[in-house]
Amino acid sequence: MKKTGNLVVVGISGFSVSNDPDTTIVTYSLGSCVGVSLYDPVARVGGLLHAMLPSSSSDPAKAETNPAMFVDTGMVSLLGEMLRAGADKSRILCKVAGGGSPVDDAGMFKIGERNFAVLRKFLWKNGIMIKGQDVGGREPRTVILDIGTGVTILKKQSREEEL
Repeated sequence: MKKTGNLVVVGISGFSVSNDPDTTIVTYSLGSCVGVSLYDPVARVGGLLHAMLPSSSSDPAKAETNPAMFVDTGMVSLLGEMLRAGADKSRILCKVAGGGSPVDDAGMFKIGERNFAVLRKFLWKNGIMIKGQDVGGREPRTVILDIGTGVTILKKQSREEEL
């Protein structure tokens, strides 16, 4: 991770897009939420989404005011902002983390699995392949996107690795 420049923190149900090479975007504590890093290496435009729930159909009013809360509408917003910033969909590299089951012992709701399923469907429909992923399980994750290099870093407990 870069030690200088602008640090943008994406909270739960948020996203950020940048084309500033001095910017690093980070999101923390991904459990059942999914963190999606998109990057166009030619335009050097990147974005990060932290979506909490799979489908906006569960609460259309909330989706209207905060589309990033949901994977389906959050991805529309993230991809739209990236394209407006100069990215080309055909060059986008996608990395994904989260989608776990940190507290759902009985597997009753499977929010993490559903988040990842909705994400995969959206990406498939848009011709975007997942280039790296770390999903499932119980460990919380942090995702860091360096806009200058396009490197996405994954942190889990005491480990740090490129995703």
